[in-house]
Amino acid sequence: MKKGILFIAFAIAFGLYLLPSCDRVANPYPPVVNLELDTTLYPGNWSDYLANKWPTFTANTNTDRNVLIEDFTGHKCIFCPAAADLAHQLQLANPGRVHVASIHAGVDGIGDFQSVDAEYTLDFTNPDGLFIGTWFGTNDGGFVGNPRGPVSRVTNGGNIFQSPGQWSSMTSTLLSENNLKVNLQADLNYYPSTKGAFLHVEIDKIDQTLTNELGIVAYLLEDSLVGDQKMSDNSHNHNYIHRDIHRKNLNNMPFGRQLTAADLNNGKYYVNYSFVVPNQLDGNYNAENMHVLIYVYDMTTLEVYQVIKQKIE
Repeated sequence: MKKGILFIAFAIAFGLYLLPSCDRVANPYPPVVNLELDTTLYPGNWSDYLANKWPTFTANTNTDRNVLIEDFTGHKCIFCPAAADLAHQLQLANPGRVHVASIHAGVDGIGDFQSVDAEYTLDFTNPDGLFIGTWFGTNDGGFVGNPRGPVSRVTNGGNIFQSPGQWSSMTSTLLSENNLKVNLQADLNYYPSTKGAFLHVEIDKIDQTLTNELGIVAYLLEDSLVGDQKMSDNSHNHNYIHRDIHRKNLNNMPFGRQLTAADLNNGKYYVNYSFVVPNQLDGNYNAENMHVLIYVYDMTTLEVYQVIKQKIE
């Protein structure tokens, strides 16, 4: 598969890469007044935010490349709980280094494993996740069903999608490599009165030999939701803990957006988002159960070069 067509396909069909984000600021601090952020989410005068809340990033001393496991799953998939447990254990064993996104989607988007009925009533799907699943279902021969998922979207055996049996070894290999190509840091300001959040990201392309275009993606995830899940013995677990549920992509862009010269300032890229923190899938509201995963990837090979977690608090 020639993955370099990804950029062209999305630019033509959706304009996702070529159009500027509706939630970003082109330049970092000092910020300009004409912003494309939803400034009404700040409960005060926006000039106060610009003067006192807009972050100034210090030097990023991180030297570690982190790993992103995207677990494509379903609440009626009997093999999926074991895969989710494996991903969670890898996360616990490598705190801050391994991050998991549980995306409820199959090779055709919504399949039997993701569907709702009288017993399994909670819909874990969302348009961004379904789009990603459908795209890979068409373009990667390794995505044959659930559970499957990439490890930092590194190609292994000719495919990006891997069975859970490959996750541990691939994660271990990536964690041991000393090849940090892109560094990230982020800052987030959250305001409970409006449920609004402002996310600011600094991207430092360390490896200047990278020639392919870079893209940035931000996943909004929900953690520790108690809900229905079909188990390996076909039993119905009403109290299953669903972790790291992919809820949406910020800006509703399944494959994010390209980093451009307009985002550069003093040799680093700066991208900014505003968004409303949604209710949990069960209808309750608890921002502490939400977080954002931000990653930068090669838009030709799709490999994720770095991923970080930003809590909402």
